[in-house]
Amino acid sequence: RVSPHPPPAPPQALPCPKLSSFLPAPGPYLLSIGVTLGAHSIMERERTQQVIPVRRAFPHPHYNDKTFENDIMLLQLAWKADMTDAVSPISLPRNFQKVNPGMMCSVAGWGRLEVNMPSADKLQEVDLEVQSEQRCIARFRDYIPITQICAGDPNKRKNSYSGDSGGPLVCDGVAQGIVSYGDVYGTAPNVYTRISSFLYWIQKTMRQYKQQGSA
Repeated sequence: RVSPHPPPAPPQALPCPKLSSFLPAPGPYLLSIGVTLGAHSIMERERTQQVIPVRRAFPHPHYNDKTFENDIMLLQLAWKADMTDAVSPISLPRNFQKVNPGMMCSVAGWGRLEVNMPSADKLQEVDLEVQSEQRCIARFRDYIPITQICAGDPNKRKNSYSGDSGGPLVCDGVAQGIVSYGDVYGTAPNVYTRISSFLYWIQKTMRQYKQQGSA
């Protein structure tokens, strides 16, 4: 992802549209949406793609749409995906596993490539460096180190941006974060939900609804 040089201005939080923004109070919901797996282009129907309806959505019960705290959601699929060369699971981190400053991670998505450009047609990926907690604390007033990750070198024109929300931040083959929010100009660093802080909730929710279909 390549972002333009920003005009001088204080950072402002710019969340990407999230499914949870359109849901009522916390709880599981029946939705008429589908998940597309194995996709590279979102404008073409590729042979590698699998489209599976979503049976239920589980936004975190304490998600805050003002501060983006607890910005995580689980989707229960109507059936299990077929494992192929284009579709495979990714490892989750250990409970409260640390992601240290200086670690290189990658993020992928179909978000905007520039401020005034439309979303990408083909999947984009960029390497980002994990930053110190102090950098995001100084930049974003609602940043919470225990549940969020600060990533993206402010000296480089590389970052996730609008439309990438919900995408994975992958470090050494492990999904450590989820794209959450950043500033309006797309300049790094951005804030990512720290998956390791939510493993108990993930496991509890999956166990609770295991008997009601594949998750």
